[in-house]
Amino acid sequence: MTRKPVKTNPSRRLEDEADRTESDDLIQDDAIIGRALRLSLGLAAAVGCLVLFIAGLAWLNRPVPEDKKTELVLPEKRELAPVQKPQIPLVDITASSGVTWQHFNAMDGEKLLPETMGGGVAVFDYDRDGDQDILFVGGQAWPWARSPIPSPASLCLYANDGQAKFTDVTAAAGLAGNYQAMGPAIGDFNADGWPDLLVTGVGGNHLFENQAGQFRDVTEQSGIAGSPQDWTTSAVWFDYDNDSRLDLFVCNYVQWNRQLDLSIGFSLTGIGRAYGQPTHFTGTYSYLFHNEGAGKFRDVSEAAGIRINNPNTPVPEGKALGVSLVDFNRDGWLDLIVANDTVRNYLFVNKRNGTFEESGIPAGIAFDRNGEATGAMGIDVGCFRNGHETGVIIGNFAGEPCSLYVSQGPQMPFLDEAIPSGLGPVTRLSLTFGTFFCDLDLDGRLDVLCANGHLESEIAKVLPNQHYQQPPLLFWNAGVQGSTELVRLDNQQVGHQALQPMVGRGAAYGDLDRDGDLDLILVANGGLPRILRNDQNLGHHWLRLRLVGQPENRDCIGAVVRLADSSGTQTRCVTATRSYLSQCELPITFGLGKRSEPVEVEIWWPNGQKQRIPNLTVDQEHILQEPGDSGAPDAGQP
Repeated sequence: MTRKPVKTNPSRRLEDEADRTESDDLIQDDAIIGRALRLSLGLAAAVGCLVLFIAGLAWLNRPVPEDKKTELVLPEKRELAPVQKPQIPLVDITASSGVTWQHFNAMDGEKLLPETMGGGVAVFDYDRDGDQDILFVGGQAWPWARSPIPSPASLCLYANDGQAKFTDVTAAAGLAGNYQAMGPAIGDFNADGWPDLLVTGVGGNHLFENQAGQFRDVTEQSGIAGSPQDWTTSAVWFDYDNDSRLDLFVCNYVQWNRQLDLSIGFSLTGIGRAYGQPTHFTGTYSYLFHNEGAGKFRDVSEAAGIRINNPNTPVPEGKALGVSLVDFNRDGWLDLIVANDTVRNYLFVNKRNGTFEESGIPAGIAFDRNGEATGAMGIDVGCFRNGHETGVIIGNFAGEPCSLYVSQGPQMPFLDEAIPSGLGPVTRLSLTFGTFFCDLDLDGRLDVLCANGHLESEIAKVLPNQHYQQPPLLFWNAGVQGSTELVRLDNQQVGHQALQPMVGRGAAYGDLDRDGDLDLILVANGGLPRILRNDQNLGHHWLRLRLVGQPENRDCIGAVVRLADSSGTQTRCVTATRSYLSQCELPITFGLGKRSEPVEVEIWWPNGQKQRIPNLTVDQEHILQEPGDSGAPDAGQP
């Protein structure tokens, strides 16, 4: 077989040859580059080794530092001498005092939330005879009660004879009536020198004008009745715009009615139907009423900026149970702290133009130390460290220690110091309503009272460590000498009568027997109150001041008085509203310890003037009159 010759294309061969030539050139170039790269890496390695060798020689030839022995110095242990707790006998004189009133809570088996909240008490001189009288506030039977029980008067006024003996003058004073009442607020709104009375409750407010010891209901014409759907709680009289007339702030709790309460169907294992929690009820707006004069008030709540909505929903957020006065930035204009149940607390800072700015979160008072809202109820403000600090105590629900917020100075944020102060660990299991600062032993430092009691009468079936009746707690302020600042007092110091368990709610103080020290009044939900006479006999001296203002803020609400001594500077603010649903006496009491020589005080009057008053004799009450010159109203306080 003959093979055919293969035809080739000359031009294609030239292209193939060119490709082979170019490929050979590339291979030769790659070889050259490879050799150069290897040479470079070798040189770099050699240089690196040389550098390491030189560094090694330098390290081997380094100067060896001398060994220095440093002795470990431990922090010095704070040696504290044993602190002897003071003897402050608190004697229960309820039975011998003439007080027979008993709080009525309307419990009828349906377990409606208002039945758990109790009532308040006011200590004030209603008849201007120099003695501190007592007004108790309670409820009445529900209109739909299945087994109506005759209830005591919703208001019960007792006149004091000056020795802590009381006479029921309710009817004679014009206060007989039936209300589902919660708490009183005392203030001379018409500046006639006679203390008037506001009563809060389920269904709105009631205002009584004191006409020389006779009370007249002026609710309708005053404009502060509120709505029949309101459930108002604590209230405070104060002059928020510095026009000398007393205005009114009224706390409003939750949106409540019987049908809503029953429809939610609360229950606890082992108990059945139970009282509902405020978390299941919508919040409300509180009220601010401006005093227009001539017995008329105007609702300025919205314009003043105190209507706060939930930040996530356009509904009212507040569930207010307690309110207290404070001059947070010490500019001479009164601010408000509101204790809200299960939602954040409010600090309303007065903007000096008729409005307030809610500043609870930046001020550090909105939540507890863990960033949580608490079941806040009673509240008080006091300078308990005898310095420039401001302390705020708030009673909380069971399982939540009482809060003790402390600010170190004007506009400085609050820190919750309940645990390091000694207050928190002791109060963790208690359910605290009424609470306040007061100097029980007259040593010049403010002590603390907590009135406690649960909501459920059978709570021990569910929580063995909880009880319906709970003992009050009393804390002595040991100052810097104690291992903790606030030291719990027990039966050995105050006696067993004071610490008997009760369903505590409202609480107040006042010098009922005119011996210079402060006596206590506790209100029980659905039970007898407890009047505790302070029988301390420590030889401590005291000073009481009653301020008289002009022209319209006759009781000098908001005035600040300071007294300097070896323990620091005691500071008091004139206000009746303290604790939970309660009012304490207006006169100021300074404990002086062993100091017996005359003392000097400084007063910042409501009109802006600062006055220094020397040579005040101790162990007596002094009546001090506000100077007539208006001074500088925005001078503030140091």
